Amino acid sequence: MTNISNRLVQNQTLANRLLLFYVAAASTFIAGVLHLAVIPMFFTLMPFDVTIFFLVSGAAQLFWVIPILRRWSNLWHFVGIGGTAILIALFVIAVPGRGLQVSGFEIAIELVQIVFIISSIMIVREKNIEDKIGLSRGTHFLVKCSQL
Repeated sequence: MTNISNRLVQNQTLANRLLLFYVAAASTFIAGVLHLAVIPMFFTLMPFDVTIFFLVSGAAQLFWVIPILRRWSNLWHFVGIGGTAILIALFVIAVPGRGLQVSGFEIAIELVQIVFIISSIMIVREKNIEDKIGLSRGTHFLVKCSQL
């Protein structure tokens, strides 16, 4: 019976980990698409350098799906977290910081980016726990449950 419960816990843990990776990938993908969607919406109103900024930031966020889903090293997560935090800071400085009105579209972008940061921090935390106790991916919960 213990063996079956251990397998169930391990399967649940792996499913939760996969969900975290998918949430992080989906959130950065959605943020990237929304950043790219800004370009045609305001093309005639934006200076060329702002257009390039949205193009580069949107493309970078779309690219970031690859390191997330392929589970590259924590360095990629840290850079993604930092880059996304910088995008949020630039938004806060550029829009509400100057007294401009914030639209629902902009709020959606920022919320999706916050979801990415939170899910990426959770992924890094899980990886660090696994590395610290020397277990393979997702099995540290199994050890904890078997000790109960």
